[in-house]
Order: sequence, then C-alpha cells, then structure tokens
Amino acid sequence: MSLLTAGAASLALLATACGGSGAGGSSSAPENFDYLSVTENTTVKTALTTMSKDVCKAANDALPLKVETVPQASLDQKLQLLAGQDALPVQFAAGNAPALTQQLAKSGKVADLEAKLKELGVLDQLEPAAVSTIKALYGGELQVLPYEYNIEGIFYNKKVFDKYDIKVPTTWAEYLDAARDLHKADPKAYITADNGDAGFATSMLWQAGSRPYTVDGTKVKIDFSDQGAKTFTGTWQQLIDEKLLASVPAWTDEWYKGLGDGSIATLATGAWMPANLESGAKSASGDWRVAPMPQWKAGDKVSAENGGSALALPELGKNEALAYAFVEYANAGDGVQTRLKNGAFPATTADLQSTRFQDTAFPYFGGQKANKIFAESAADVPDDWSYLPYQVYANSVFNDTVGKAYVSGTTLAEGLESWQEASVKYGEEQGFTVEK
Repeated sequence: MSLLTAGAASLALLATACGGSGAGGSSSAPENFDYLSVTENTTVKTALTTMSKDVCKAANDALPLKVETVPQASLDQKLQLLAGQDALPVQFAAGNAPALTQQLAKSGKVADLEAKLKELGVLDQLEPAAVSTIKALYGGELQVLPYEYNIEGIFYNKKVFDKYDIKVPTTWAEYLDAARDLHKADPKAYITADNGDAGFATSMLWQAGSRPYTVDGTKVKIDFSDQGAKTFTGTWQQLIDEKLLASVPAWTDEWYKGLGDGSIATLATGAWMPANLESGAKSASGDWRVAPMPQWKAGDKVSAENGGSALALPELGKNEALAYAFVEYANAGDGVQTRLKNGAFPATTADLQSTRFQDTAFPYFGGQKANKIFAESAADVPDDWSYLPYQVYANSVFNDTVGKAYVSGTTLAEGLESWQEASVKYGEEQGFTVEK
C-alpha cells in the first residue's frame, strides 16, 4: 500500500492506527489507511494513535516541522490504496516523488536503506525477525523499514466466554468447538467475523506451516497445495460450512458494534489492535483479554505476523536529510516512546524486551499485561516465510478468488487454486518467471 499524495509532497507516510475520524467513526475504512505527509515547506499534514500527530508534534522540537491537522483521505482513495492502485508511479514519472512513504508494493524506485540505516545506528536497534520479514518481501533488499512488529495473537471476550462456560481455545480444533458451543448457546453470537481477508488468510497459512511463495530474484514459485494450506482450509472450511462466522466486513461500524456487544467474540490479529479496540469498542472495556494464538497441533508454539507498517524512501524524493531524520526519530529515537504510549507495538529490540513495556497493565483488558503475551510470541514466528514481489496486487484479487468461498459453493481450497492462477498470470505479465 502506498500513499496517494497531492502535488509535490516531499515527505509522506502511510501510518497505522492514526487518529482522524478514528476507529468506530463514520468511515468504513480502517484507521491504518490514514496518512501523514510533510510538504515542501516541511508542514506536517496529518489525519493521524500509534504514529500520531503526537509523534509529529514531539518531532517538531527536534526537526524543522510544523503541524497541521487535515481530514482523513477519502474512502475511495483508501480502497484504491488497498487495491494497490496508487499515484506513486505517476509522481515518479513527473519527478514529484515524496521523500518518504510507506510502500509495500515493490516499485524498483525506492532506495535500499540497509547501508544508510546501519550508519545511522537505526538498523541495529530493530528486532531482526521484523527486518528479515520485510527483506523477504523485497527480494533480500531492505527497501522499507518496519516501525512496528505485528505479532499475531487472539483477542477474546472473557465476559462472553465466562457467560457460556467456554474455555479459551489453545488449538484450532478447540476453537472450532468453541464456535459451535457459542453459536448454539446464542444464535446471534459468532466466534469471529470473516468474509474473506487476504492478510488474515496469509497469516493463518504462515502459522499452519504453508509456504506458498518462493522468490529468487525474478523467479517466483506459487503453490497452495502443501500440507500447511490443507491444514488451514480443513478447519476454516468447517466454520464456513456450519455458518459459524459473522459475515460482517471488518472495520465497519457494525463490526465494532459486534466487538462491543459480544456478538463477535474473538479476533485473531496483530499486536497493534489494542488501541483500535479501546477507541472503537469502548463499551466493552474490561471484557476483553489477549491469549497466544491457538495452535494447529497441541503442544506447539508457533505464531505469525499480521499486518505491517513500514517506511520507504523513493530514490527521486526530495529532502532526503529530513526524511532520514524523521525515520531515525520515529523508528529508533524518542518518537518510539511517544508511539508506545499511543498503543504501538515496537520493532525495537530494547523496547520489546524491556520490563517497563512488558509489565504495562491495560485497563481495557482488565489490567492484563497484554504486551508480555505478544513479546513472548515474538520468538515463535518462523522466519522462512516469503511474500510475492507483487503481493499488493495478489491481495487485491483475493476476494475475486478465495473470497468466493464465503458467498458461494466454492471451497477455500478451490479459491486458493484460483488465487494461485490469477497470481501466476499477473506475475508472467509483469516479466517474472513463475513456476506453479
């Protein structure tokens, strides 16, 4: 995903969970499509909680920045970003590239950050696994820099679980049983909401041991027929077939209402979610808790990542010194603590391992030390996962392929096969040598 900027923006950042109308507002798009930009006159324009205007305001003391609040990007723009239909290629061609942007689609026109960030001392402060995942997306080059480490966990409504005497599932088989028990006890309640989401599906495949993507430069292999994929689809298909999933689109008012009133009882997602729950489902404060991800095999300890936030510096961008200064401040400097206060989950090793961070009690989670659970799970993420060089496009056609399994007689396995075919076709059109 990249930023849709206006004019000759010189510094731009697509940031996660950042203010504006906020979670639970009238927009049906998630907060992680909000943006921050710094224009030619170094004015921070923000519709920005974790990379918030607080960070920009604090940065103003260290950098030549001014802060100006503007409305969120329109829903249409956000959906275009999600589909990878961004304006950056046009800006590159016109010589108007921003100096800094979040970009998850490989453009070939962003700088390799590794040498410079080693020189600045930024890279050595980041969690190696967070960096390696990003490099895997870019063929081994550090073309974007993670500023959050999005470890996956399971958020669950303890009030609902206690009411119906349902145990917190430690395996996905137990999760399926919990879904059945919950819906039987209350036909209006569902274990979770899922109507097809590429990021969630790839995280589940990752944890299940599937490795559908192999990338070696311009040589790509795509194969969703491995045992890990079968493990995931075998369980999740039962949830679909038995109508145990709420078909509520994520990030909508209806979704937040379900999280607030208990009709949506769990959420498997990244460590960045607490701030969104606190702002979008305020009425459920004290009801929710966090647990490690259920396992595909009892006794295992395997997690995955979900979502991501990262920064890139286009080669043609202006104000390079300011861009690097902001990266250093926000990713490894004093800006990290400002982001942590707003609910961010750090990619910096020292903060991730610190007692102060892990012992933070969350009133929303009944005083639970949720950070400690995620920090411990960080060691359980396999580091051999790869994404496609054109993952943004692949994700954009997920609902046209795998998504059909949620609304028709198509199975998840058949949907993955269609997704594979569409991804192969696109890769070949873009000049990749694709094996399947």
